[in-house]
Amino acid sequence: MLNYGDAIEIVFQGTNIGAAESHPIHLHGFSFYWVGTGSGNFDKQTDPESYNLIDPPEINTVAVPKNGWAAIRFFAKNPGVWFIHCHLERHLSWGMDTVLIVRNGNTTATSMRPPPPYMPSCTTSSSILEKGGSPASYESFSLIFK
Repeated sequence: MLNYGDAIEIVFQGTNIGAAESHPIHLHGFSFYWVGTGSGNFDKQTDPESYNLIDPPEINTVAVPKNGWAAIRFFAKNPGVWFIHCHLERHLSWGMDTVLIVRNGNTTATSMRPPPPYMPSCTTSSSILEKGGSPASYESFSLIFK
């Protein structure tokens, strides 16, 4: 889970060597700054030195090169649950997708509005547990982004 207003950096690592395409990674709910890209494995000590922090493009989809990396940055200022995924449909079935959860801010203006009274309600998590399911652990997602 991300706190409202957090500065977020995500580095996507492309590990495919047999495929010919890059991975177009798309984030719903945000535009982000594409601050860097490179070949091979990302080196957290040296690669950030090559980041474009002066005038990076602001986009919502970034191409992660095959056998390379791409780094993005954004501020978590849109509370809600936001899908992030590879735009190649087949890759969704391989698990190249997740969600980012941004907590509400401290004011009404920085929080999600409540659903309208006419909106149908969903199954509660307690009834999911009764049927043998388990809610996702959101803490594991934060490890990806640190």
